[in-house]
Amino acid sequence: QVHLVESGGGSVQAGGSLKLSCVVSGYKYNAYSAGWFRQFPDLEPEEIATINRYFSTTYKESVKGRFSISRDNDEHTVYLQMEDLKPEDTATYFCVADPFEWWLPKRSPKYWGQGTQVNVSS
Repeated sequence: QVHLVESGGGSVQAGGSLKLSCVVSGYKYNAYSAGWFRQFPDLEPEEIATINRYFSTTYKESVKGRFSISRDNDEHTVYLQMEDLKPEDTATYFCVADPFEWWLPKRSPKYWGQGTQVNVSS
């Protein structure tokens, strides 16, 4: 059984930084792709960053240059470093994982964390 547990959300002023962490358990050989989605109220979650098992990454255009996804396979943890945060980044952030690259072709990732709230004030 795969479980994802996020942490690191909170409140920050515009221009500030936060680092989200996601502990991934249940995969035997770190053979998974991972990523982060975020969800605004009353909208569907949107994909913002992905990282595959070969450490190749993708980013949503609006977060490029500000957010950075990484993974530590020894610690079974996926990170999202967020810099220069803006009020429009306020959302619930979800860690996701899947045995495959769910974006090729595009579908919903198989496993989701419970979400962590990020609030950015102006």
